[in-house]
Amino acid sequence: MRLPRLRTPFQASDGLRSSEDMDDYVAECDEHLSAARQCLLDLEDLQHHAVSRETLDSLFRAFHSMKGLSGMVGARAAEQSAHNLESYLSAVRKDPSLLSDAGISFLIDGMAILEAKINNFIRDEPESGVDVLAERLSSLLPDQSADNTKESDLPLAEDDPQKDGIPPEKLEQLQAAVSRSEQIWRFTFRPSTDLAARGINVGTVRSRLQTLGSLVLAQPMTTVGGLEFHFYVTTKADAAIVDMSLEGVAAEPFVLQPQTNISQKTSDSSLRLSPGNLVRVDLSRLDELVRSLGELVVSRARMQDILTQVATHLPGKERRALDETVQTFERQLRELREGVMRVRMVPVRDLFARMRMVVRDVTRELGKDAELIIAGEDTEVDKLVVERMADPILHLVRNSLSHGLESPVERSHLGKSAKGKVTLRAATTGGMLVLDVEDDGRGIDAEQVFDRARKLGLISPNGSVDPTSILDLICTPGFSTREEVDRTSGRGVGMDVVRLAVEDLGGSLTLDAQPGLGTKFTLRVPLSLVIADVVTISVADQIYALPKTAVREVIPFEFNAPIVLENNELIRHHHGVLPLLRLSDVFRLPRATGNCVALIIGEGAATFALAADRAVGLREVVVRAITDPLVEITGIAGATELGDGRPILILDPIGLMRLARRLGMTRTVTLGAS
Repeated sequence: MRLPRLRTPFQASDGLRSSEDMDDYVAECDEHLSAARQCLLDLEDLQHHAVSRETLDSLFRAFHSMKGLSGMVGARAAEQSAHNLESYLSAVRKDPSLLSDAGISFLIDGMAILEAKINNFIRDEPESGVDVLAERLSSLLPDQSADNTKESDLPLAEDDPQKDGIPPEKLEQLQAAVSRSEQIWRFTFRPSTDLAARGINVGTVRSRLQTLGSLVLAQPMTTVGGLEFHFYVTTKADAAIVDMSLEGVAAEPFVLQPQTNISQKTSDSSLRLSPGNLVRVDLSRLDELVRSLGELVVSRARMQDILTQVATHLPGKERRALDETVQTFERQLRELREGVMRVRMVPVRDLFARMRMVVRDVTRELGKDAELIIAGEDTEVDKLVVERMADPILHLVRNSLSHGLESPVERSHLGKSAKGKVTLRAATTGGMLVLDVEDDGRGIDAEQVFDRARKLGLISPNGSVDPTSILDLICTPGFSTREEVDRTSGRGVGMDVVRLAVEDLGGSLTLDAQPGLGTKFTLRVPLSLVIADVVTISVADQIYALPKTAVREVIPFEFNAPIVLENNELIRHHHGVLPLLRLSDVFRLPRATGNCVALIIGEGAATFALAADRAVGLREVVVRAITDPLVEITGIAGATELGDGRPILILDPIGLMRLARRLGMTRTVTLGAS
């Protein structure tokens, strides 16, 4: 689950009010949830006696920060949930023997509840269930209260002489300000209902303080008197100006004691990862930058077309100089494109880490034992692609655990290890992200799938079945091999959602299953959805484009070369044959009467040939998604412009072929038919 971005003004009686501040809240919570998730995985990987104080401190700090952030915006349920979690961690940090399996389950379940509460608050949905954590906490710590967390329990920065809980990287920023002869002021704000009624809250205080200088740190603190916030501001302003009257806020100079080394262990990483070296950018701003970049790509294409037209009228020297200028512009534009896309790239690490939590929960529920093996977690892909791949990967992992892996007893009888393996693997190849979800379970029984499909009326009782159609059957809405419904499977939803999500991204889904040995699903999706390299083709004087990543090769063939078999056309290819789909038939255009080209699409048994009159060339284009449901058509991935002002369609070859198969591979296929 990912926290949504809030783009509408937020209204609250005692919290932040602007959408910008709420965006900060979402982003901060997202970071702390990722850090907490990793710490919890470390707790499970390490045995209780080997758990480090650093891991406990990091986990405590994450929950404490989310508690303070939630208090700032008025998310009371999330604040209370985080408070219950930090209360348990506070006790564990004092007495590590209190850390138990039940305690780790409490933390993992509590983090899921906390994440749900944050989402409920952001979406303005009802909040409930906080008491569940309080009850479990009382059973874990029967002699302690959930409200006994004191300021002394807060994690302190190592070697911090002020013992004020300031992180090391923030101390470095404060020290840098002192070296620039700036003063440090600490402002303390204690929110109250009375102040909130007069429009004074954390957001207004922070905005006011930012006008005085650089706001280095806004830190929530738990005290005996309740919650308060410390703001550290560096400024060159006169003390009389800084010490202004601000209702509800106390100001005092903050003297930073000399330090030779804040922390030898963290100094290098702090220099690399301090906020001075990182900038958080809203994804919508990057989208605007990419759109502008796309316009530059179109302008460059127009420039190239104009140059081609006028080149013959220019002297050789001027023509060569103009060619060199255009080529330089093209190279610089590609470098700019690659740089912007790198900014949007994020590793799939966090997505894979969330799957580890899924494996833990599902295996405990099903009584199975499974290990998640991760490879390629540093593979980077567009952030939008990662977010849209989260649900498909979740479905596939749950399917592997529910359908694929046998029970420990069954695996022992088969001579397998009692602990099953589910492998998540990521890699990039040819501009595509390749994700494998593989298990070493029972595989897929083709006959069972066909029998189930006959019962559901998906195939005729006595008709022959193509073994390669297994994937199509299990991706049919409503299809499931389970007779009974449980929490993880049996409803006939999941695989159809997976394939639809993958193909919506312009990707493909393939299956490799061996009975008794395991199942592997492979997802291939583009690394980016905005700017792409395409192959342009011509069909009856109409220009179309296909993603370059989808085309394996382009081969010529004679118009009458295909073999006709049962009203379907086949073309010879590498000592075999491939099904042929003519785009002229798809779009009801006149067929060519001379030589044609075939574009080889797909992998393995799903390979086919797409016929066009001729291949025009390679182009870099800006992809315009077609989102209007009234004009969405099967087989069309989007639209673009080549530079001459005319729009052209970007084809989805996998969608076209799936449509043709549904219609029996007839020679006349109507686009968009169902």
